[in-house]
Amino acid sequence: MVQKVKSTEDQVLTVNALSHEGRGLATLNNRTIFIDNALPEEVVRISYVKKSRRYDEAKADEIIKASPQRVEPHCAHFTICGGCSLQHMKSDAQISHKEKVLLEHLAHFGKITAEKVLPPIRGSIFGYRRKARLGVRFVAKKAKFLVGFREKYSNKLAEIAQCEVLHPSVGKRLTELQMLIHGLEGMQSIPQIEVAVGDGETALVFRHLAQLSSHDQQSLIEFSNKTDILIYLQPKGPESIHLLHPERATEYLDYAFPAYGIRFFFKPQDFTQINSEINQQMVKQAIDLLEPKSNDCILDLFCGLGNFSLPLARFAKRVIGIEGNDQMTLRAAYNAEQNGISNAMFIAMNLEEITSEAWSKTRLTAVTAGINPQIECINKVLLDPPRTGAYPLVSFLAKEKTIEKIVYVSCNPATLARDLGVLVHEGKFHLKSVQVLDMFPHTAHVESMALLVRQKKW
Repeated sequence: MVQKVKSTEDQVLTVNALSHEGRGLATLNNRTIFIDNALPEEVVRISYVKKSRRYDEAKADEIIKASPQRVEPHCAHFTICGGCSLQHMKSDAQISHKEKVLLEHLAHFGKITAEKVLPPIRGSIFGYRRKARLGVRFVAKKAKFLVGFREKYSNKLAEIAQCEVLHPSVGKRLTELQMLIHGLEGMQSIPQIEVAVGDGETALVFRHLAQLSSHDQQSLIEFSNKTDILIYLQPKGPESIHLLHPERATEYLDYAFPAYGIRFFFKPQDFTQINSEINQQMVKQAIDLLEPKSNDCILDLFCGLGNFSLPLARFAKRVIGIEGNDQMTLRAAYNAEQNGISNAMFIAMNLEEITSEAWSKTRLTAVTAGINPQIECINKVLLDPPRTGAYPLVSFLAKEKTIEKIVYVSCNPATLARDLGVLVHEGKFHLKSVQVLDMFPHTAHVESMALLVRQKKW
C-alpha cells in the first residue's frame, strides 16, 4: 500500500548512497528513504512525498551540506520536471555512477565480471535529444496549455518554458507551441506531440482526436512556414500519420554516417537513436570491436532500419538483419537500396518470443535462402534488443558454435547482465569488455556495450 503525504513533515538526514535510478539513499528508524535531488555525503532537509510498507520517498528541499559533486542545474525547471534526474550532479560523476551500476548488475544478475572496462563514450550533454513525446494539457486554473513532460511524482504536466536536453529546434519553442495550440479551435482534441529530428529537418506530429478545421490546419501551416518545422498529423493510429506541410516529394527525414558514405531515411514514427552524436560513436565502436572481415557473415538482431547493418555491410561479405517490426525491415531494405548496398538482407521475425522452430528457420533462411551459396555460417553477431533484453534468444546463440564474437548493445543493465550470464556460462563466451555510452545525459538511464569472444576450448 502506498500512502501519499503532504509535504509538511520534514527531517534533516545524511545521504549515504545513490540509488540505481539516481536518488539519494538515507535511513531513518530502520526505514529506507529515497530522496530526489540529493547526493551521497550530503546533509539535506527533506519533505516526504510518499510512504509505503517497505520504504519512503522524499525530496530534498534544502541542501545543508553539499556534495563536492553537486552543480547548479542548467535547467530552471529541474526541480519540478520529471524529464531529468541528475542535472544537479557533475557530468563525470554521472558517468562514474552509471559505470558502477553496470558493474554491480553484471556481478549480481549475471555472476560475471568483464576483463576490461573501456572508457565511456561521451558527447554533448545538452540539446542532444532528437526524439521525444510531449504531453499537451489545458490547465483551467492557469488558463493556459502546457506542453512538455510530467512533473516528478505526478501525472500532471510540468509548467516549463523550454527544455535544455531537447534539440533546440523544439526545446527552445515550448512557449510558442503552447500559444499555437491555445489558438486552435480544436485545441482540446490534441493530447500529445511527437518530436523527430533529422540532420537537416525537424518534424512535429500532432495527435488529434477530432478532425482539425481548415482554420486550425492553416494555423499549423503558418507555424511551419515561420519555423521551418515539418508538420505531420495523426488522426488515428501510427499508420495514419501524414505530412501536412510543406508539400514535398517525400515524407522521410534523414541522418548520415559520413565515415561510411551512408544516409538513412526514416519517418517520424520510426525508432531511431535519440542522441545522434553518441550514435555515430557507438556504431564506430561496434565495428571496431566486431572487426568485420571480407569473409564474415554477420547477424544483426533487432536491426531496426539498419543503423548497424549497413555500416557493417561495408566491410563484411554478408549482413543479415532481423527485426520484429515489418515496417522497419522494409525501411532497412529501402535504406540499403538507396545506399547501393547489395550484401545486406532483412527478415521480419518476433525475436522477443522466438521458439526453437523459429530459430532453426531463421538459421536456414539466413544461410541458404538464395543469398550466396558460398556462405556457410554466421560467425559474428550484433545484438541491440529493447529494455526487456534478448532472453531466450541468447540461449540459441550460446549453442551456435560457429559464432566467434558478439557485440551486445543494451539500454537496461539488469537484462544485459542476465543475458551475458547465459552467454558466458552456457555458451562458453568470455566477456572481453564493457563500457558505458552516455546516450541520455542527466538521466539515470544506462546505455552500454559489451564484447563477448568465444573461448578457444569449446
